[in-house]
Amino acid sequence: MKILLFEYITGGGFSQQALPDALAKEGLLMLQALLDDFSEIAGIELVLMLDSRLADAVATDNLIIHLIGADQDGPQMFALLAKECDAAWPIAPEFDGILGALCQALVPPCLLLTSPESAVAATGDKFLAYQRLLQYGIATVPTCLLTDAHHQAGEWIVKPIDGVGCGDSHIVSDASDFEMVTGLARAFIIQPHLSGKKTSLSCLFKQGRAWLLCVNLQHFEIIDKQYRLQAITVNENPKWHLYQPIADSVARAFPDLWGYAGIDLIETADAILVLEINPRLTTSVAGIRAATGINLARQVLCLVDAEPKIHGDEGQAVSIKLASM
Repeated sequence: MKILLFEYITGGGFSQQALPDALAKEGLLMLQALLDDFSEIAGIELVLMLDSRLADAVATDNLIIHLIGADQDGPQMFALLAKECDAAWPIAPEFDGILGALCQALVPPCLLLTSPESAVAATGDKFLAYQRLLQYGIATVPTCLLTDAHHQAGEWIVKPIDGVGCGDSHIVSDASDFEMVTGLARAFIIQPHLSGKKTSLSCLFKQGRAWLLCVNLQHFEIIDKQYRLQAITVNENPKWHLYQPIADSVARAFPDLWGYAGIDLIETADAILVLEINPRLTTSVAGIRAATGINLARQVLCLVDAEPKIHGDEGQAVSIKLASM
C-alpha cells in the first residue's frame, strides 16, 4: 500500500513564505510520530512531502521524499502525488479552507485517511460547531459572533472562527480591548473567559462511533493577553468513564468524523465543557505511542475495513514540551 503524507506547514504549504516556527515545531512532532508508527507496519510504502528547508529535520529512512521548493505549490503537488498513491493523509489547519480543500482534492481510488471535507466544514467553523453542540445537548461554552457582540463587564476571549491553536486569540477585559479586536479583519467569535483545567481528548471516529485513546492536559501561559501553549501531558487522566461519554456524544453530533480527531475541553468547578473539535491530527499524537502503546497509524488503517483494536491498559503520562516554561 502506497501512502502519501503531507503535513502542511513542514511539507510545502509555506514554500513561498517564511516558516512559522511554533507551528513548524508542532508539525514536525506529529509527522515524526506518524513516520515511527508506519515504520512498524509491513507492506507500507511511504511518500513524504517535505519543505526543502527542512530536508534534514525528520528521520527519513525507507521513504520516497519529495522536497518542495519555493517555486512549487504544496497543495498542487499534494493533488498530483495523490494520484499515484493508494491513500493519503493530509495534516493541515482548517483556516482559509486549507484542510477542506486538501480533502476535496483527493480523487478515488485514493483513500482519504482523515475526516472528509463535510466533517471539516462542520467542525472547523467554531460557530457552526457550537450550534451543532447545542442542538445535541452537549455542554459547551456560550459563543456568539464578534460582530453581534458589544462590550460587557468581565473577561472574554476572542478567537478566529476557523483558527488553529491560540496564536490569534485575545483576552478582552475592558472597552479598549474590545475596540481593538472589533477592528480585526478576520471573522471572530467571542466567549466568556472561563477559569478551569484545560484538557483534550485524543479519539478515533467512524460512522457516529468514537474510541477514546487518551485524555491530555494542556499547559498554557498567558502573555500580553494571549494564550501560549507551553506543554502537553499526554494520557494525564486515566478516568475514562468521565470522558468516553463526551466522545460518544460528539460522534453522534458529527457522524462524518472519521479517523483521528481531537476534542478540546475546559473543566470548571461545575462542568466539563466542549470548547472545540479538531478534525485532524493534534500535537498530542506525538506522545500517544509512548504513553499508551497504541500505534495510531495501524489503528487508523484498521478503520478502513473494520474497527480499531484499542486495548484497555492505562499506560503512563508523557510530557511534550513545546516552549520554555
